[in-house]
Amino acid sequence: MIAKLSPTQMAWRAAQDIDDGAYVNLGIGFPELVARFQPPGRQAIFHTENGILGFGGAPHPGEEDWDLINAGKKAVTIKPGTAFFHHADSFAMVRGGHLDVAILGAYEVAETGDLANWSTGPKGVPAVGGAMDLVHGARRVAVMTDHVTKDGKPKLVARCTLPLTGVACVTRVYSSHAVIDIEGGHFVLREKLPGLSLDDLQSLTGAELRTPGPVGDLIVPEL
Repeated sequence: MIAKLSPTQMAWRAAQDIDDGAYVNLGIGFPELVARFQPPGRQAIFHTENGILGFGGAPHPGEEDWDLINAGKKAVTIKPGTAFFHHADSFAMVRGGHLDVAILGAYEVAETGDLANWSTGPKGVPAVGGAMDLVHGARRVAVMTDHVTKDGKPKLVARCTLPLTGVACVTRVYSSHAVIDIEGGHFVLREKLPGLSLDDLQSLTGAELRTPGPVGDLIVPEL
């Protein structure tokens, strides 16, 4: 079995690329974990579509206030300066281009940067939701995802087959095996797990992985 990063390790790696003071929206699921891993000396300002800006981390078990939740219905804490506002104002922030980064989950990401992260299938959701606004409102859109599906099919593909959330919107993917940029309509490999050969990684990817420069080792702490 090929080794892979855990969701918390993927979240740690994604957090390393967030600038101090950046306004960041974290998608439901794996991306929510990014808030745990602010690098020393840096602090992002987290935004959630249901109307909170600048919230803190998750409370300790048993200390939740269920009036304080994020868009994924996870309990959060508040900090000095935390702001609350109407749902419509929250989306005005998104659509007005006031977010620096959005990190989302994915069912599929195409080499062109297209994103499919919702589905109306048997286990799907009824609508695309706020992700449609986030992928075109945030200045930078990244994806955090397992490299393959539970049955081993690539999630990084030449063209998406599921309904699209956005077109040509993703610029970086933090997967369970690699860090991959999307440039000029191609997947560009930046980092991979040290024990994983390029051929093995390519076999798990549904489109060509380009390597125009050195490929770094994807090193993360034990979490």
